[in-house]
Amino acid sequence: MQILIRTTTAALLAASLLSLLFAPWIAAQEPREPRKSGDPGEKSPRTWPVDQDSLVRTASESREPIQLSNEPVMRIALSTDVRAATISTTAHLLNASEFNASALPLETARVRIESRMLTPSRPVTDRPYDIEIARSLSRDEAERMVESVRQLTGVSARIVAEPPDKWKVVTPIGSLEDADELTAKLEDAGFETSLSAAAPEPGAQTSAKSGSPSASRPPSTAGASRLKLTARPIAPSRELVAFARGATPLLQSSAPLTFASSDEASAPVRFNDKPFRGKIEVFANARGALTVVNVIGLEDYVRGVVPNELSAGGYPAIEAQKAQAIAARTYALKNRGQFASEGYDLLPTTRSQVYRGLSSENALSSRAVEETRGMIATYNGEPINALYTSTCGGRTEDAENIFNTALPYLRGRECAAEIKAPFAPFLIKSSRELFEIKDEKDLPFARDVALLAVNGFSLPSDRVSSSWLSARVSESEVRDWLLAVGRRVRVVPPASQDDITRPGPFSTALVGSVFGDKRADILLNSADVDYLLGFPDAEQIPANNRADVAMLLRDGALSLFADATLRPKETMSRARALHAIARLLEARNLLALQKGTTRPAASGVLILRSNKGKDLPIVVSREVFLFREFGESLYQMKSIALVGGEPLTFHINAKGEADYLEARPAPGGAAAERVSPFSHWTAQMSVGEVQARLGRSVRGVGAVTDLRVVARGSSRRVIDLEVVGTQGTGHVRGGRIRSALGLREQLFVIDRVYSENNRVTGFIFTGRGWGHGVGMCQVGAYGLARQGFTVEQILKAYYTGIEVTKMY
Repeated sequence: MQILIRTTTAALLAASLLSLLFAPWIAAQEPREPRKSGDPGEKSPRTWPVDQDSLVRTASESREPIQLSNEPVMRIALSTDVRAATISTTAHLLNASEFNASALPLETARVRIESRMLTPSRPVTDRPYDIEIARSLSRDEAERMVESVRQLTGVSARIVAEPPDKWKVVTPIGSLEDADELTAKLEDAGFETSLSAAAPEPGAQTSAKSGSPSASRPPSTAGASRLKLTARPIAPSRELVAFARGATPLLQSSAPLTFASSDEASAPVRFNDKPFRGKIEVFANARGALTVVNVIGLEDYVRGVVPNELSAGGYPAIEAQKAQAIAARTYALKNRGQFASEGYDLLPTTRSQVYRGLSSENALSSRAVEETRGMIATYNGEPINALYTSTCGGRTEDAENIFNTALPYLRGRECAAEIKAPFAPFLIKSSRELFEIKDEKDLPFARDVALLAVNGFSLPSDRVSSSWLSARVSESEVRDWLLAVGRRVRVVPPASQDDITRPGPFSTALVGSVFGDKRADILLNSADVDYLLGFPDAEQIPANNRADVAMLLRDGALSLFADATLRPKETMSRARALHAIARLLEARNLLALQKGTTRPAASGVLILRSNKGKDLPIVVSREVFLFREFGESLYQMKSIALVGGEPLTFHINAKGEADYLEARPAPGGAAAERVSPFSHWTAQMSVGEVQARLGRSVRGVGAVTDLRVVARGSSRRVIDLEVVGTQGTGHVRGGRIRSALGLREQLFVIDRVYSENNRVTGFIFTGRGWGHGVGMCQVGAYGLARQGFTVEQILKAYYTGIEVTKMY
């Protein structure tokens, strides 16, 4: 039997609701610019009813940690401007609209809700919209801007002519329902936007659409949305009509309709076929369209946030996931009621926190939420505004330098462990005594000895020193080494020669041991040999050795002395003989060396990143040869820290252990956020592109000629950028710098591109990080977790002076 709520009943229900709509509301700090009193069209704020014991206390009240008797209920706007909403479940759909009453079962598992006119009101427009990104550009600049928008956001943009000869860049949007989310994506990527109704433009052209989604980013408190078109209604003017099948309404009401599932655990309620925990509420908003709200407990809400803000697949560290859960829970509580005048608390986008409901939940993330249930970060007993940023670039920034408001717990911090031995968990150690190398010229020879030793050459590695290396080599040593070469390459060496310790005969014997033939004599003609031996004492080399010496010199196995001589009649040093052998074998890939890129070492175990994305643990020998690059040279070490990302060359012995390691510094450095793909970046813009992007932020300066950094914050972020023009100068300050220029971050340096007449034609921005740079660094939290930090240590590393408080 169909249930029909008549208009009279609906009016009574609406009246009872309106008595609650104007109740006092204690709202936490908004990350948006607040509306100033006296703005045109300002009306009494419309609020939504909540449990009084779940409200955030004001600073004037007790400083004791906040305690709640019940878990707060959140209202998350899944959509704010749809014409119709489909609510369904695979169990039984319940009508839970009545306050303080049991939910009523419906005879259908799926309803479609529309907004209809109850009294004359402004209709929802059918016109499509454009989000304007830039204007007054040349054709080339506009096309480059379109490509920049696509690369940074994945959003399709187009260029539209502005007569007589200028162009603007817009991205089309079919309705207002997607405006907030799309605008947030564009603004988070640094573009300034405004909304307008679309109109046909001659010459409009569209770029190719990219399907690549924008990376998940943390909420920002910078800037007010210019797309907030919501008015504050005095009384309802529309009714909701719900259809099951056919044209006969199942429900009609001028008050909100709320739907639930009879079996939430296994068959949750769905909005447009996407599952959500809790209930779904639908009401007509001031624009006559529908707002769809997920009414959900705070813990279930956080379950749907954490995996979307810090991917458990990409950053699978439980303590980092816990830190994200506490930060998300704290942010939600602090900013609850941010959009109260519009009937909900938060948006599911980067303007608040990214929330995608039940389908996005992850086992590891859910475990983190459960293990931190009711826990929030507090300062002086109150929840903090727990801002967080994707990748901080090695340092976070003081809040007032980005958002113009100083907060004692949002201070600039290093994104690294603040302990005496920050790299201790990543150390690989060796019990082997170091070679006594005292002369810089012997550095390469220490590596040669180590490589040959692990490849079966008989060498007194415990007695190697600069004096041992510089001593003259004996015939017996050379013959032993050449026999080892022959065994290595499976070649029968030629008959031994006389004077094998001198450069000429040694070269011929080495070439024969490696190749087994007269390779140099065959492949080099007389002119080649004379050309390669063009140094003063080359005539002293015996004729039958000249081709072999020429080949080894060409390939770098032999080298001349500082006076450009070879000294063919002198006995070679051990260092020169060993270097020639090692260099020739390595060039032929005969030293069994492997290469890889490290993951952070764990408890002395080497972890390599494979091409298939898996971590490969390798046991390291206690007597491993360890070398680390400093500058252009490799130095033997007793221990090296492998924080992840280091290019590595290594050798595995017969036991399956690494007995030789050489590491070069990780390109991303050692900050905790180094594993982020956005830890380092570069962007280049022409002067015209800079002019177009800064046009709304700086006016009256004429044509831009230069950019100058006037001030930097505690993290070295640019906080005052001077724009120099032909008619004067202007300034962009604070968090607007990133958005105005369309950069990932404002932790950058500037290089200039000059024309032939010394005029600046462009700028190269080299920077670090992605996001606003304030609060917890999400990827940094993962890095600290891998380093052994607990959730409390992670939070206190980024939020100054806070405590972790059990709220309920």
